[in-house]
Amino acid sequence: MTLNQRDQFFSHCHGHPQKPMEIYMFVDPLSPECWALEPAIKKLKIRYGRFFTLRIIAACSITALNVQKRKKHRLAEAWEKIACRSGMSCDGTLLHDKALSAPYLASLALKAAELQGRKAGLQFLRCMQENLFLNQQDITEEQVLLAIAEHTQLDLEEFKRDLHSQSAVKALQCDLKIAAEMEVASVPTLTFFNSLCEGEGLKVTGNYSYEIYEEVLFEMLGDEPKPSQTPPLELFIEYFQFVADKEIAVVYDWTLEQVEREMKKLAFARKVERVEAKHGMFWRYINEHHDAGPLYQCEK
Repeated sequence: MTLNQRDQFFSHCHGHPQKPMEIYMFVDPLSPECWALEPAIKKLKIRYGRFFTLRIIAACSITALNVQKRKKHRLAEAWEKIACRSGMSCDGTLLHDKALSAPYLASLALKAAELQGRKAGLQFLRCMQENLFLNQQDITEEQVLLAIAEHTQLDLEEFKRDLHSQSAVKALQCDLKIAAEMEVASVPTLTFFNSLCEGEGLKVTGNYSYEIYEEVLFEMLGDEPKPSQTPPLELFIEYFQFVADKEIAVVYDWTLEQVEREMKKLAFARKVERVEAKHGMFWRYINEHHDAGPLYQCEK
């Protein structure tokens, strides 16, 4: 992918202070419902990212309490049901073997990653989710988090310091305070704000189809703007590196059968490789620096 092509299709997806909208996305890295939101968020960013900045707010205490209260096998069953319903694979095997040791640490690590930039935080969150839900890695263990930080090309020494710093703790406390002030009772929750208009934001709690989030965005903008051009499929895969068939289906308005046909063409051309998951299919872009190590290839 050339820089010009990347700018053409993806530069508007990143934060910019002059964008009229800001979306607060309240998440818990341990929540499969937040993982299931990925296809809709990808499509919203690609089509209308020029209008909004996405801000991640960690709301770990909500799910962490549930993790402690529910039996492990019931939680694993809930993960599997969410995967079947959403199309985003989620393997609950890990929960049969052990309890997640320190649920808050995953959210604290997310805040430590964000200290290296908002984009770094988003990449780190995605990689945590891939390793938890697809590869059964316990992302509440520090060694796993350090491996993810290295894999996402964070400054590892800085991340180690920040993980045990007051800066990360204060950032997480700030997020929890925002969640409390906005009366966020569950994750995922998206709150839409328009800086050009006075008044409160619009809160959407739960996991919905892409069309719902698009409708809310239009309502807050007071307009129905023309969407940005969707990138060619190969460029999309090259940019994100590792994507679910469900994500491709949502972004391109295809059936899973259409996704399978198109991805087989790229696989035949040795552009991608198939990665089978417990409840679906993922595709990894093949490049010269391909690493087939124990961690999934985390997206950009």
